[in-house]
Formats: sequence, C-alpha cells, structure tokens
Amino acid sequence: MDYKKIIKEALEEDIGTGDITTDAVIGHKTKALASIKAKQDLVIAGLEIAKNVFAVLDPKSEWKTLRDDGDFVKRGTLLATVEGSAAAILKGERTALNFLQHLCGIATLTRQFVDAIKGTKAKILDTRKTIPGWRELEKIAVKMGGGHNHRAGLYDRYLIKNNHIDMAGSIGAAIEKVLTLRQAQGERGSKQQGLLVEVEVRNFEELKAALQYPVDIVLFDNFEPEAVRGAMRLSHGKVKFEVSGGITLENVRLYAATGVDFISVGSLTHSAPAADIHLTVIPT
Repeated sequence: MDYKKIIKEALEEDIGTGDITTDAVIGHKTKALASIKAKQDLVIAGLEIAKNVFAVLDPKSEWKTLRDDGDFVKRGTLLATVEGSAAAILKGERTALNFLQHLCGIATLTRQFVDAIKGTKAKILDTRKTIPGWRELEKIAVKMGGGHNHRAGLYDRYLIKNNHIDMAGSIGAAIEKVLTLRQAQGERGSKQQGLLVEVEVRNFEELKAALQYPVDIVLFDNFEPEAVRGAMRLSHGKVKFEVSGGITLENVRLYAATGVDFISVGSLTHSAPAADIHLTVIPT
C-alpha cells in the first residue's frame, strides 16, 4: 500500500500552517530520540505507517523496528525507536500515534475474537464498516490480528441484501438478475465472472428460496444460534454459511459452534478501542 496520500492528508490536517509551539520552543538543529512503547498487552499493527510519518517530516530520521506487525506483546514492550530532528518528531508524534493506536486496537480486538473461537472451523471476518479512506489500513490490521477480510468494497463480490431483495420483488428475482449478469460477464471475458455470489436471508422461507439457486454463501443476519443451526440443516451442505449482526465476544463461540464457515464482526473496525501506546522523547 502507498501510504503517502493518507499520511500527507493527516499531517496537513494536524500541522496546518505550522506547529507554532514546537517552532517557538525547539531549535531547528536540535536532535532527539523517541521511544514507542506498549502500555497494555496488545497485537501490533501499523508500525510501517508510523515509520513513514516521521520519514515524511525528516527523511534523515533513523527508525528501528523492534517488534513486528502481528506480534502479541506484553505491557511495557518497546515497539520501535526513531532518532532525528526533535521538531519533526514532535510534529509527527500525534499523527503517528493516531495511526498506531487505532490499528493496534483493531488487531488486538480481532485476536480476542479469533482466540474465542479456537477449535472451530469458523473464520472471523471484517466488514465495510470502516473509517472512510482508512479501509485498506483497517483490513490489514484485521489480518494482523488473525482475522480474514470480507469484500474490499462493492466491486469484488455480489452480496444481495434485504434492500436489493425488496427492490427486486423477491429473493429469487434478485438472485436470477445477479446470476444472469455474472454469466454475461463471463461470456465477455470479464473478471467479474469468477466473483462469489452471497445472499442475505431473513427467515427460513428466504433460505429455502435461495437454496434453489447456485449461490456460494448464505448470510444469516441477526439470527439466534439455534435458528442458525436449524437453518443449516436445510442446506444439506450445498453452500457455505456466514452469520452477522449482534456478534460479541460473549456470544461468538455459540455461533461458531453451530458449524458456520464465517462470522463477520463490524465492531472489529467501527468500535475497537484505541490501544494504549506512548511515545517519549529525550534530547540527544
């Protein structure tokens, strides 16, 4: 991923016309060493983008990565150091930490969900409930936590949801339109020919209708675990199953125990608490 654009926009937002406090207090030749440390147990994600924040402000800065993205570390672990212009370090501190704390928070929460379903076949998926412009970063953080990425956007998987069904008139009509389009795309050699077709069902009647077609995945949204278990018995192994809606750390194992293939969790990205990470600076 090219981090330049998102870093540039973040720094422009924070620094604006200039860091007036740092410019007043810190001499332009002053050097410093900054240490980035975990203040809680966490899973690391985002070190590369934090490194690039300081590199943009001071291309001569020296960054040392002491642990890797995806590592689980205990409170007090030193993650990285950066040495160079003191003014550049102070100007980039908040932006680097904003990236790092948010992405480590996502990776850490994802790992908790992954650990909660160990021993089952289910995979934890993210969703499109991401901060605009940050989706790729957040989805990388999910992978660092041991989760898996669902579709990247509206372009890389057919996902027929309730509003599509209502507008089409029925679940069968919506599925038929998608399958017809996919076949036509395949005949024209389009890359869309290989895209998965997933359909969301709201009740057993829609499930029975969906199973009449060669869809790849059926999504149960806001089903209770016992309802999921009963619905899956109707499929006779024809499709893969995904559940979403109201999934928490407290109930995720109940859903995984039903035998579903995928569990999508919006809170991984929209509600992950920021990880507690500190940056301290000393003059050199």
